Amino acid sequence: MKNRWTTAVLAMAVAAAPLMMPLTSRADGIESVGKEITKLGEKLEQAADKAMDPAAKAQAGMDKALAYFITQQNPDGSFGDARMPPAITALILRAMVQDKNHPYSSEPVKKGYAWLIAQQKPDGGIYKDMLENYNTAIAISALAAVKDQPEIKPVLEKAVAHMRGTQWTPDKPGVNGEKDGDPKYTAFEGGFSYNPKHGRPDLSNVQFSIQALHDAGLSPDDPAFKAAQQFLSRTQNRSESNDQPFSGNDGGFIYSPSNGGDSEAESFVSPDGKKMWRSYGTMTYAGIKSMIYAGIGKDDPRVKAAIDWCRANWSLEENPGLRLNDPKQAQDGMFYYYHAMAKALHAYGQPVLTDTAGVAHDWRLELLDKLAAQQKPNGIWVGGARWMENVPIISTSYAVLALQEIQKDLAEHPAK
Repeated sequence: MKNRWTTAVLAMAVAAAPLMMPLTSRADGIESVGKEITKLGEKLEQAADKAMDPAAKAQAGMDKALAYFITQQNPDGSFGDARMPPAITALILRAMVQDKNHPYSSEPVKKGYAWLIAQQKPDGGIYKDMLENYNTAIAISALAAVKDQPEIKPVLEKAVAHMRGTQWTPDKPGVNGEKDGDPKYTAFEGGFSYNPKHGRPDLSNVQFSIQALHDAGLSPDDPAFKAAQQFLSRTQNRSESNDQPFSGNDGGFIYSPSNGGDSEAESFVSPDGKKMWRSYGTMTYAGIKSMIYAGIGKDDPRVKAAIDWCRANWSLEENPGLRLNDPKQAQDGMFYYYHAMAKALHAYGQPVLTDTAGVAHDWRLELLDKLAAQQKPNGIWVGGARWMENVPIISTSYAVLALQEIQKDLAEHPAK
């Protein structure tokens, strides 16, 4: 109360100052005072923001975003325009139902789930016309958030069975006849393809698949996780555990080991003439999360190597690794990156990460501040055009899900 009174007195004093100036200077003085009052207001807002409890600050951002989602829901319960796949509605539903103010029984959530359930195909997949497994995996995570509801259980079980069928295992030949023992098959082994016909797997799809199985409640000892560990090892730039010829040794992750390797940060030629693929932020955090969910302990050298990469490449300003290919791409996919980071570091269970310069980062507080600063007045976040992050419902979904991981981690490890 004292601060408010002091602020009011200061504001009145500043506002009155022009009245004591000569008439010729009064107009300029009023304009100058207006600017000073605006600056003062901004400073007060910043001070109040910093003083807010971190969990409450995260909730405030989510409240605005979730209110925005409700305004974007279609009459049939889905979100987005007709082109949007079921995964977009599933992302939003998971974000909504994980919030205490939007239970399954609330009308927008219940209507959204009814639409999502109706998208299930006879084969158990939940998709529209493409990217079967990608959509099904994200839908499974949404369904798993309400798996205690009686109408959800049979839908969830069918979806999980469908997704298991997309994993590369020795008993399933590929779309072009690839089979166990082929060099090409070896790079695919344990990964999840985009459809049951067994096309090329990549870590973006695999990490959503592993996330889905984890959310559905599968044990870390499940054969699907055990098989996925091999694919994860071959996606990491760590030659001690990666038998692929392209492997480097920085500990980070690339997009895919398939077909000789691939990375959104592109390739480079080593001093000895070897083609290698650059690690980058989103896939490295996705790799950490996936390894932990797949039963690889945090003290495993593969996890340690990936965490060391994060220490060496800590950033909330860009998606590390992408700049090395093209500086213009440095901030591509930032909200997907924030989402992967929050999920991974919460799973890792260490609130503070110390970078290689010796600077300690409480990732929850720093990421929370970054997201709060980027949120628009109407509650949305908007990113760049690449990977559709210029579509507010997509970037905002990633941001809300990241804030929820921050909240969970703060509950488990209160900020100091």
